[in-house]
Amino acid sequence: MGRLLAIDFGSKRSGIAVTDPLQIIATALDTVATHELRNFLKKYTEKEQLEAFIIGMPKKLDNTASENAARVTAFIKLLQKDFPEIPVHAHDERFTSSMALQSMISGGSKKSDRREKGNIDKISATIILQSFMESRANSKRFL
Repeated sequence: MGRLLAIDFGSKRSGIAVTDPLQIIATALDTVATHELRNFLKKYTEKEQLEAFIIGMPKKLDNTASENAARVTAFIKLLQKDFPEIPVHAHDERFTSSMALQSMISGGSKKSDRREKGNIDKISATIILQSFMESRANSKRFL
């Protein structure tokens, strides 16, 4: 069983989170400049086995695609080209940034840490990954 890797894709930087090899715990990994993301993923997959990529899909409240959805969709196609053997799953990312900020506040993060956008991106990726894992677990319960 390989790790799951989630990406909170942004125009400037992207947050990344991964599971442990048994896919029990989601953990923030890093924030990477988006233009360096594909190279980062190539290096990461050389040393770690991945079962799937989970990409946060930006949606509006009415469940339609947001302005950034076209960029995310284009990135998904690049991932599928670069890593044809690794499945890519799009997962709803609505409210993850506000949830990430709230979790930082609840966890006692300093204001300076909360202002660092990269921290919010990593936590957002972790929330996306955790949500994906929970939805997958819930769907297995009903089979």
